[in-house]
Amino acid sequence: QVQLVESGGGLVQAGESLRLSCVASGSIFAIISMGWFRQAPGKQRELVATITNRGDTNYADSAKGRFTISRDNAKNTVYLQMNSLKPEDTAVYYCNTEAKTNILVRARQWWGRGTQVTVSS
Repeated sequence: QVQLVESGGGLVQAGESLRLSCVASGSIFAIISMGWFRQAPGKQRELVATITNRGDTNYADSAKGRFTISRDNAKNTVYLQMNSLKPEDTAVYYCNTEAKTNILVRARQWWGRGTQVTVSS
């Protein structure tokens, strides 16, 4: 099993910044990628940003230019620096990883429980 624990959410005003962190722990053989998704009330969960173990990144259009994803491989930790936040960024942010628990099994997706980000106008 792989556990993901997010932190750093909160209530901010439009234009302010937040930094989310997520630590992966448990029976980790290899992490392929880590990332962040979000889900606003009444909407589907959507990609925010991902980063591979080689450092390749992918961002949603809504995140480009404002959010930066980074990773500390030694600590199995992924960060999301969010600047110039907007009310439409309000959502529960979920950490995600694609990881293998041992050499014999295929990689699968693991999810954290989420952290609330609320941006007031």
